[in-house]
Amino acid sequence: MGITVAAKNQGVRAISLGVGFATGIYGIAFGALSVASGLDLYQTMTLSLLMFSGGSQFAFVGVVATGGVATYGAAILSAWLLGVRNGFYAVRLAPILSPGNWLKPFAAQLTIDESNAVALSQEPQRAAERVGFWWTGVAVFVFWNLSTLAGALIGESLGETTSWGLDAAAAAAFLGLIWPRLKDRRSLLLAFVALLVATLLSEVLPSGIPVLLTAVVAVGFWLVKPKQDSQGTGK
Repeated sequence: MGITVAAKNQGVRAISLGVGFATGIYGIAFGALSVASGLDLYQTMTLSLLMFSGGSQFAFVGVVATGGVATYGAAILSAWLLGVRNGFYAVRLAPILSPGNWLKPFAAQLTIDESNAVALSQEPQRAAERVGFWWTGVAVFVFWNLSTLAGALIGESLGETTSWGLDAAAAAAFLGLIWPRLKDRRSLLLAFVALLVATLLSEVLPSGIPVLLTAVVAVGFWLVKPKQDSQGTGK
């Protein structure tokens, strides 16, 4: 006999809480690195509460760490570029969730990698998909923000964070986030070109500008489609 809907949903909730806790704990690193990058406790918590996208948050503090307030424009653009993917998640999740008008802002805020993954892994059981989305989103939000607070307080207690090398750790953490995505030659080539451009330009341009120009290079790179092999296509 198959499991009941109630039992299925209970299992999904357990998975959601586990994912939420495991993901949320990483917020400690963000909180400490954000403070190390020059942001205060309130700015750090505002990022986690309102931006609430780990990759975008690390991108933001990683850029800010290179040049402070002068790099805010570049930091915002970098964070936005990484956050665009959540919009694609929303397109897939909207017909499943069908949130009412008052729930839409909350659903949008909780549309992240983890809530999308848990929800869609329950396909095609729509009730379980909804449970997976809401429970995972809320769990990650709660644990992530609590961990961010703890990390920021730890970072502040360290005093002059540059002496601990945490200013460089933000960039290292961000690199760790994107490394698993470099799975094909095209992605590796883009990463190499971006590294080369950013490194060379950082010697002659103000902080933040190399990041913006590298983003332009990346967008242009992806707009140029590779030539398809015409053999065997009949064309």
